[in-house]
Amino acid sequence: MKKRSVIVGGSLCVLIAAPLAVRAWAMQDQAEKPPAAADMAAMMEQARKFTQPGEHHKLLERWIGKWSTETRFFMGGQATPAEKGTIETKWLMPGRWLMSETKGTMMGMPSHSVIMMGYDNFKMSYVFTAVSNMDTAMLRAEGDMDPSGKTLIMYGTLDEYLTGEHDKMVKYLWRFESDDKTIMEIHDLPIGENNTKVIEIVATRVK
Repeated sequence: MKKRSVIVGGSLCVLIAAPLAVRAWAMQDQAEKPPAAADMAAMMEQARKFTQPGEHHKLLERWIGKWSTETRFFMGGQATPAEKGTIETKWLMPGRWLMSETKGTMMGMPSHSVIMMGYDNFKMSYVFTAVSNMDTAMLRAEGDMDPSGKTLIMYGTLDEYLTGEHDKMVKYLWRFESDDKTIMEIHDLPIGENNTKVIEIVATRVK
């Protein structure tokens, strides 16, 4: 049995290594034939297009600063009393990625989360990821600004450990009421057509 396992394992290694070897050979072959100057210029232009910050990244600046927050939870359209907190947002990588740190309470328990947000030129979407001290999950979402530039809508999935559900579809919505007020909503889409909002965070800029 051990001998057969060794043979099977060796075969798997060969199957895995073979495509890698072919790819390495192809890359070596390409390296011996450098692209023409015109092709290289086109490649550099494409790289510039997808790697440099643009107008979408400029819109991220509206989040920068310190904010006071009021968070409410909703069940069947009924809201809980507001819980106060703070958000501080700054550039993690200037002009590219924002980092927001939130502190407060959630259902009476201390809450602390870190959010990273940016715009992916290749995806042509805003993207974010978030972690918190409330669980061990990492949330991810992506989406777009509406034509007015006043509402950002993103979609992602999450695992609901209380119900055992995996990959629940969630909508994140930011409404920019003014330069100093933002309302963020989280919608649990599997609920149905009505009363999908489960969390609302009203953020007011601290001056």
